[in-house]
Amino acid sequence: MSTQTETGELEVWVDQDLCTGDGLCVQYAPEVFEFDIDGLAYVKSSTGELLQNPGVRTDVPARLRLEVIDAAKECPGDCIHVVRSSDDVEVAGPDAD
Repeated sequence: MSTQTETGELEVWVDQDLCTGDGLCVQYAPEVFEFDIDGLAYVKSSTGELLQNPGVRTDVPARLRLEVIDAAKECPGDCIHVVRSSDDVEVAGPDAD
């Protein structure tokens, strides 16, 4: 995997239909993930706004790249998808190679 150094090179989204509400993602990267009142995890915009539309993506800040990838790998619901912005290839999550 290539080293990602710029914001916008990776994007992340959460499939709430598979989210177990375990909270590992929020522990790994609270700047990127947050629980809503429904007990499920969602991604946040770069300004901290909770993005609640299904499948909505947010950029992964370069400084949090490893934390977000670890969150996707450790997620018990396999619901976190981390994709390269340039070609939409999933680099972490249930559809990653």
